Order: sequence, then C-alpha cells, then structure tokens
Amino acid sequence: MAVPVAFFAVFFAYPVAAIVARGLKDGAGWHLGRIAEVVTAADVRHVLWFTTWQALASTALTLLVALPGAYVFARLDFPGKQVLRAVVTVPFVLPTVVVGTAFLALVGRGGLLDELWGVRLDTTVWAILLAHVFFNYAVVVRTVGGLWSQLDPRQAEAARMLGASPAAAWRRVTLPALAPAVAAAALMVFLFTFTSFGVVQILGGPTFSTLEVEIYRQTSQVFDLATAAVLTLVQFAAVAVILAVHAWTVRRRETALRLVDASATARRPRGAGQRALLAGVLATVAVLVLLPLAVLVQRSLNGGFGYYRALTHEDGGAFLVPPVDAIGNSLRYALAATAIAVLIGSLAAAALARRDAGRLVRGFDALLMLPLGVSAVTVGFGFLIALDEPPLDLRSSWLLVPLAQALVGVPFVVRTMLPVLRAVDARLREAAAVLGASPWRVWREVDLPLVRRALAVAAGFAFAVSLGEFGATVFIARPDNPTLPVAVARLLGRPGEMNYGQAMALSTILMIVCAVALLVLEKLRTDRTGEL
Repeated sequence: MAVPVAFFAVFFAYPVAAIVARGLKDGAGWHLGRIAEVVTAADVRHVLWFTTWQALASTALTLLVALPGAYVFARLDFPGKQVLRAVVTVPFVLPTVVVGTAFLALVGRGGLLDELWGVRLDTTVWAILLAHVFFNYAVVVRTVGGLWSQLDPRQAEAARMLGASPAAAWRRVTLPALAPAVAAAALMVFLFTFTSFGVVQILGGPTFSTLEVEIYRQTSQVFDLATAAVLTLVQFAAVAVILAVHAWTVRRRETALRLVDASATARRPRGAGQRALLAGVLATVAVLVLLPLAVLVQRSLNGGFGYYRALTHEDGGAFLVPPVDAIGNSLRYALAATAIAVLIGSLAAAALARRDAGRLVRGFDALLMLPLGVSAVTVGFGFLIALDEPPLDLRSSWLLVPLAQALVGVPFVVRTMLPVLRAVDARLREAAAVLGASPWRVWREVDLPLVRRALAVAAGFAFAVSLGEFGATVFIARPDNPTLPVAVARLLGRPGEMNYGQAMALSTILMIVCAVALLVLEKLRTDRTGEL
C-alpha cells in the first residue's frame, strides 16, 4: 500500500496543495479572508449556480433517457447486444473536447441541424445538456443495468401472481432493489457534469461557465491564482461530499441484495411492449449516440480526404510540428500512462482486497476516486508549479504528461481489479504458501491466472481514458509534442474552414481508436453484467 499512497501524495496531493497555497499565501501570510470575498462575488455566485443547476438538469435528463436502456441491456437478449453495449460506451471514454466537437458539428453554426432546418443550439444550455447525456448515457446503462441483470426476476413475478399490476410490481419490488444502483449512477453523472470542462468550454462560449471552466479562465487568462485557488477548494469540498455519498450507496448495493447469474435473466423480447421498448432504445441510441459520431465523421470527410492530408503539413501556426504527430504522441503517452496506472492500481486493489485490511486502508478506496472529480486544470497547473525543483524537477520531462494521465486511469484499474481479487479464494493462496511458495510466486501462479483477463480489461480502460485526458494535459503538453485532445482544442480555437476540418479529422481518428479499444474490452470481459 505504501507505493500507491506515495504516488498519490507526490503527484496529486502535493501539486494541488501547492497551487492552492500559491493562490492563498504570500510573504505576509495566509489570506483566508479571500475565500469569503470570492465566494460572495456576484460573478462567482452565478458560476456556482450554473454549475449546480446544469449538473442537476443533466443528471435528471440522463436518468430519464438511459433507464429504459438499462432495462433493455439487462433483461432482453438480442443480436448485436455486445457490440451495441461497446458502442454506447464510446462517448464515455472520448475526450470531452471531442464530445463538444461532435455536438458542434451537429447543432452549431453550419452544423447538420442548421443546414437542414436552420436550428442552432450551440448558444443555448440545451446543447450542453444533450452533450452531457451523450457522454453519461453509458454510466446509467451499465451501472443500473449491471445490477438489474442480477436481480432475481421471480420476486417481481411473485408480486404479479399476487395481483399486482406491472406498474405496481415495478414500483414496490424492482425500484426499491434498484435504488442503490440508481443513486450511485446519478451521483457519478452529477460528479462528471459538475466538473465538466471540455464540453462547456466549446459549447458554452462566453455565456456559460462551470467551476472547472472558471478555474481555467482565472488561471490561464486572468492570472488570478487566488480566485482559482478558492474555486478549487469549493469544488474539492463538493466532490468530497459526492464521493462520500457514492461510497455509501455502493456499500448498500453490495450488501442489501441477493443476486443471481446475469446470464440467466436475459430473454428474447416477448410481446408487443418489450419489442416496442427495444425499438425505442435502439432509436434513442441511433439519434443520441450514433448521429453525433456520424456527423463528426461526415464533417471530417467534406471534400474527400483533404483534411486528413492536411494533418501531415506543418503550418507554423497552432503547432510547431505537423498535427498528425499528435497521434503518435498520444499513443506513446497513453501506453506509458497505462503502465503506471496498472502498476499503481493493481497494488492498491491488492491491498484493498485483503480480508485483514483496516479501516484506514479501506478509506483510501474513496480517496482513489478524487482525481476523477478534482479540477484537472488545477492538477496540471500544479504540476508546473510544484514539480520544478530537484529531486522532482519534471517540467522538461516527457513523463509529466503520462503521470497526469495515470492519475485518471488508476481509479478505473482499481474498480476493475478489486471485485475479481476479492473473489479469489484465500485458501488457494494459503495452500500455495504452506507448500513453500514465496509471496511473489503465489501471486504469479495463483492470483495472476485468475485475474489475467480483468487485468487486461483494466489496462484497456486506463489506455482509453489516458488517451483522452484533456484538463491537465492542456497545461503541460509541450507545443512540439501535443496530444490529440490538445491538438483538437487548438485547431478549434483558430478561425478558418481548414482548421475546423482538421479538428474534425483528428477527433474522428481518436473516436475510432477508442471504439476499437472498447470492442476488444467487451471480448475480454469475463462477466456479463455490463458494469463499468
């Protein structure tokens, strides 16, 4: 456990603390009164209100749209289900800047809706809400659907036999059993939308700003580190509360239910109602998920492959190298970040899976989720501020980017590995130890064969999310070594049709890489619950 704790202390806690201290402290001491001054300012109150309001609205809309999909993936069996499950997960691992780009191509000036019906949503909050539903649809489908697929259907059937209507059986039997999973999914959607950055930055323009966007603006444009530090503390407090409640809902989900094999509950659609529901969910996926991605591809191919060919040329503007170099940079960084995340995450999961793990060790499980919610902008700028002196002078090192990306990948590795490690029969390890095997040999010959596939899935998720990390990388990626998300953002920030087309082309390439990775992961998964 010492290695994961040291990793998070040095590369997460220390940079965040350093940037907050830089903003709230000077030679005269701490300026804690600045906290009340910033929080009570009218413009900050507006940002706080919009951040909270849009997160609540996005969560409610996502639940409304995705719960029918959770039922279909949990209870119905149909051709192409495994591929479709991977497809609806593609938006979740896409960089938020690419999600914003896809919806810009759909609802922005000159977008598909503008061309067909003269409808533009890029200057309204609806574009942000729809993009958040697009991004978080898989969170609800896979979290709620994962539990739903394991609920014993005989409980609801017994209620029906006793005279309850389908609606009453759902309300009194199924819904209470699903409540912990629905709450956990809602909290995760709220967390991701509360800390939204790339989507709001692209679609919100100067009108709408979340806490994360405002932290970025105060840090990189206004250079007001004090205000950015206060906003970071506010976001940190909110995220800590959300994660604490989420951990409680997860414990309820794990302990309160008697579950069955997921493969035994899915059946072919029966009756007009189930067939209509399946058709409705397929139509929703087509419009909500496939249409934005298809428009992204179509915009990248306007005029043939000209935008793709242009990626190989250096223009001396947004880049010091041809934009196509961002592909190789991203792949190299993501592979290094995956190796780091798998190492740290596996060690953390192994410590958390021990039956004799103390309360302090179990509490570290919740802390591992903090990088998903704490401002990535703060982490990235904190890297530049804190890691600039020996023995950790890394500002000129290529490792800075993979280290920041690994912080986001570790929680996914832990979440994937932990259930599998807990399921390993401890008696197997004990028998191997009695026969004289060393701890390393016990791991190699007992644990590793049982968790090999889960380890591959964990590595795949870490690779996908590392590939798409944007908030921290936008600060620390060097101009001569841009990553794909940073390259897309820079191209979108420059006027001209060629820059817009190249942004669409790079976004399409990144989308294809993520889609292929997820299809491979679906083949590797050992469980059929569909949970993330």
